[in-house]
Parts: sequence; structure tokens; C-alpha cells
Amino acid sequence: MDETLPQRLETKGIIGSVKKALFRIGCLLLWSISLTADKPNLVFILADDLGYGDIDSFGAPDIETPNLDRLAQEGMRFTSNYSNSAICSPTRAAFMTGRYFQRLGLEWAVWYQAPGEGLPPTETSLASMLKDAGYQTALTGKWHLGYEEGWRPNQHGFDRFFGCLGGNVNYFEYYDKTGTHDMFLNDEAIHPDAYVTDLTADYAVQFIEEMKEEPFFLFASFNAPHFPFQGPEDRESEFSWHDGTREKHYIPMVESLDKAVGRIVDKIDALDLAENTLIVFTSDNGGEKLARNAPLKGLKGSLWEGGIRVPAIARWTEVISEDTVSDIPVQTIDWGATLLKLAGGSPPENRPLDGKDLMPILKGGQALTMRPLFFRRALDPHRSKVVEKRAVRLGKWKYLDTPAGEQFLFNLETDIAEQNNLIDSNLELGLGMSSMLDQWEADIDPPLYDQRNQALINKAARTNSK
Repeated sequence: MDETLPQRLETKGIIGSVKKALFRIGCLLLWSISLTADKPNLVFILADDLGYGDIDSFGAPDIETPNLDRLAQEGMRFTSNYSNSAICSPTRAAFMTGRYFQRLGLEWAVWYQAPGEGLPPTETSLASMLKDAGYQTALTGKWHLGYEEGWRPNQHGFDRFFGCLGGNVNYFEYYDKTGTHDMFLNDEAIHPDAYVTDLTADYAVQFIEEMKEEPFFLFASFNAPHFPFQGPEDRESEFSWHDGTREKHYIPMVESLDKAVGRIVDKIDALDLAENTLIVFTSDNGGEKLARNAPLKGLKGSLWEGGIRVPAIARWTEVISEDTVSDIPVQTIDWGATLLKLAGGSPPENRPLDGKDLMPILKGGQALTMRPLFFRRALDPHRSKVVEKRAVRLGKWKYLDTPAGEQFLFNLETDIAEQNNLIDSNLELGLGMSSMLDQWEADIDPPLYDQRNQALINKAARTNSK
């Protein structure tokens, strides 16, 4: 039977409404897909205490690192990449904020189980900023920016966390130097049965698999090759926190790290994510006694090049040209700033970034406007034998001084090993760079938080309990 005119109009109205609704939903989905496509996945892989010359592609003669070498061949090596600090926690704080860590009042490695030291709960971390920009976020491995509730990874923007809260653990049994268990899945203590480096890669690969349809930020923060010096075959060996040899312990640790990085990269490639994923590999500071920092002078803890110049590799298929090298000086804070810019995120208005976006370098080797990179090694409230020193890198020049009045000036283009002090023949340049350091310190001091006083309280409590 024919429809009446009112029925036809009603039917057309319903169909029209449905069509409009479907059209709007389709537009929304297309917009959502377009927005997601514009957001690259971000993978930041951090080694711990890796020496400048501990990778084959950076000159290692005795360590095989085929996965890192492949990453370098498929991307860009940075030969003048600096950790913000010569020790671990401050560099991590710099990365997680994109700002000089001195602003937070944290100029030392957070002590074992110490309260009130690290990344304060009132700060907005890079993970939180990326989460606000639409990213799924995960940290696998070492945190070392606070133990207490509010200071932990899950409270600083990480949707998922696997790893240790402190600076180091037994690689097989997961306790720290106080004997405290330190291995967590989010806020729950866990007791897996595997080598820490392998576990860190396990959780990283699992996260990538589960997040393959969404933009993600993965911070793979490996403990290796930080002490204790335990290779993957050392489960039954006599345990020591600090003893070991390069051949028996350190080299297997680095080669295991290389395999773990390879697993992360292979997963990204297997899921066809390479063209939409920036991978960055670097270290939190220079290597210590078993590392090879050659041709650099000094070790972890110092502001000589060996303490702060660290290898870095970046790969982004179809964006970064293969097998390229940049010798432009950059710092850890720049990587934080770069990731945030790529994500379309922004820092809080009262926390402007100190780091610079490195995409002009990554996309075509363009130089940034020449700028000074600042460093400071302050007294450590927990540890003795720290040599106070300031440093600034400006172009080819590096200037250092101490409170005792020592001054050093090196031309790193011709003297990467810092053997020839040119201060006497370049006094005016030295004075100018010293003035830059003074101006920088006037900007960063006093810090936003008095963590030094809290650290002294922690040390006193520790001493009184003995």
C-alpha cells in the first residue's frame, strides 16, 4: 500500500537525520584518524653509564653491537651529544622536564630509599605533557626520581611502569644496596625470574604490541651497564656491588643491552611502525671505571668530556636520512623538547623549556643558532670526594672553572681529549664564557625546591640509625 504524504515525510526525516548523524560520525572518525596519523610514536631508549666509545659505531674495538650499529646506519649519529649531568638522577630530571635540573634543586643521584628527593609531585613531567597530548605512556626500567607516593612514575604521567624505583639493583634478585626489594609493576612489588635487561625489553615489546593502533611514548630506561657488574650468565657467580672486569662482566652487559634494543626496534619494524616512529638512543652520563670513553678525558661524575659527552643515535624512517652524522652540540633537555614538539604538546606557562627542538637537525642536518650549553657539578650531600666545577660549551670552545680559581679553555675541534689548556692565550674569551656561566647561575638559582636540605636530613637520619 502506498505511503501517505505525512508518512513519506516522516520516513525521509528519519533517514535524513540518520544520514546526517552518520556523516558527522564519519567526519569525526576521519578527523580522529588524521589527528592520530599526525602524531608519531616516540621511543626514548636510555642506557646507564655507557661510555662514549662502548659502541662499535662509536669506535669500540672489543664490543659487538650490531643492533645499535644498524640503528646508526639507518639514522643519524650525534657525536657531540651531552648528558645534562655527569650522574644519573639529574639527567633524568632534565629529560623529564626539558629544563636544567638545577632549577629543581636536585644536583646528585637520589639516595637509596630516600624520601623527598627526585622529581617533586608538583612538577609536570614530560610523560604527563605527552599524555595530555593524546599519548599512551610507559616507562620500562629504571626511574631514580623518587620513592614516595606522588613521586613515582605512575603519578608522573606514565600509564604503565615496570622496573626499579632506585638507581641500581641486583640484576637477578632485584634488591638494592640496602637489601630492599626494588622491582615493581606499577605500584605492586613483583618477583619475576629473569635478567633485568631482558625483562626491561620484554615489557617494552609488550607495550608496543598493545599500543600499535594508538600514538605512544615509550621510555625504555635500561639499568645496564651500571653496577653491579653482572652479565646475563652471572646468576651463579659470586656477587659484588662494585667488582668486575671489562671482559668478563662489562662487555656481556653491553652486548645484552644491544640485543634488548634490537628486540624493541624489530618489534617496531615488524608492526610496520618505522615510518611513524622516532627512536632515540643515548646514555644518562659517561662511563665509569670499566667503560671505554676514548678518545675523551675523564669518567662519570666529572665535567671532562668523558663524564658528559655520550653517544646518541636517532632513527625515523623516511624522515631522517640514513647513515648521517651530526657534530652539532646538543643536550638531554633538547631531546625532551623535541619529543614534546612532535607530539603537539606544550609545557606549563610557568615552566618554559630550556631545551630546543632538534627536528631541523634531524630532517636535514641544519644547524641550530649557536647557543651555550651549561653544566654544573655541585657538592653532593650524600657522597664525598665530589669536585665542584662549572662548564660551558659554545661552538668549538669549552670553558671550565672551579671555586678554587682554576680555569680551563679547550678547542674541542682540535683537542677533543682536553689536553691543551688555552686559557692563558685566550683570556678575553675565557672571561666572556665565565660571565655566561654567572648569568646562567643567576637565572637557575635559587632552585624551586630545597632538596639539598632534605637530603642532609636524610643523611643525618641514616647516620643516627647506625
